[in-house]
Amino acid sequence: MLRSCISKKCLGQHVLGLSLLFAAPFAFAAPAIDVHSDPNCGCCGAWVAHLEENGFDVNHHRDGDVRQVKIEQGVTPKLASCHTAIIDGYVIEGHVPADDIKALLDERPDVAGLAVPGMPHGSPGMETGRVDDFAVLSFTRDNRAPEIFREYTQ
Repeated sequence: MLRSCISKKCLGQHVLGLSLLFAAPFAFAAPAIDVHSDPNCGCCGAWVAHLEENGFDVNHHRDGDVRQVKIEQGVTPKLASCHTAIIDGYVIEGHVPADDIKALLDERPDVAGLAVPGMPHGSPGMETGRVDDFAVLSFTRDNRAPEIFREYTQ
């Protein structure tokens, strides 16, 4: 015996199910990200894998001359890390978590990009078993001091 489903609970379940069905194709779809790294750097490959696991379409350029890319993109020595990426006009320097890149693309602040200076243990691609505090910095090209975009503390 079939009964019609008109209760609020039943209707709500159907609406939820349909919304999930239609929302699936609209999951996060970032523009392609170009990552420039030294061909022999293992942590750069691990960071690329982190991006791919988080829905990014990565073009990994194992250039060898990453220093020139950093200079062209305005990355200062104080912000530098082992790899530099470009996505939708923004510069991503170092082991920036994928969620912070997504937030940058969503919020679209007036900055040149994000950086995690150095190579802090526990940041994406630097999972060594040790976890250090680190900050993701936003930076501009006009010599203003970088600002904290997000902090990761233990």
